[in-house]
Amino acid sequence: MGGDTEYEHLQIGEVASRTELSIKTIRHYDDVGLVTPSARSAGGFRLYTADDVSRLLAIRRMKPLGFTLDEMGELLAALDVLNTPATSAAQRAAAAAYLADCHTRALQACAQLTKQLTYARELTDQLARYRNGG
Repeated sequence: MGGDTEYEHLQIGEVASRTELSIKTIRHYDDVGLVTPSARSAGGFRLYTADDVSRLLAIRRMKPLGFTLDEMGELLAALDVLNTPATSAAQRAAAAAYLADCHTRALQACAQLTKQLTYARELTDQLARYRNGG
């Protein structure tokens, strides 16, 4: 069973590698209460589960779309509500409505980022002509 525990709980360095977030950023998310590690080692080191890693990946996805830390927390809380069977219908409806708003906002942000990426590609294509002599 000891091997299972090691597999289920990842240290922060491995989590950083898997999520492509810095250790400093992961610690900050813990400090502000976005993703609290599920366990601590005997030496006090943060230990993360697959669910914790999933939450960090969700945050990583939200960040370039312009969500604030508070909004990220609200979105994660809404996901928790929808993933918890014992919540009331009113809680589920409120969570679903918030996620629908976030979805609309994410779609708008993706459209804007796509437009910016098109501009960036146009510029790199233009500059590539000079790099290749002309």
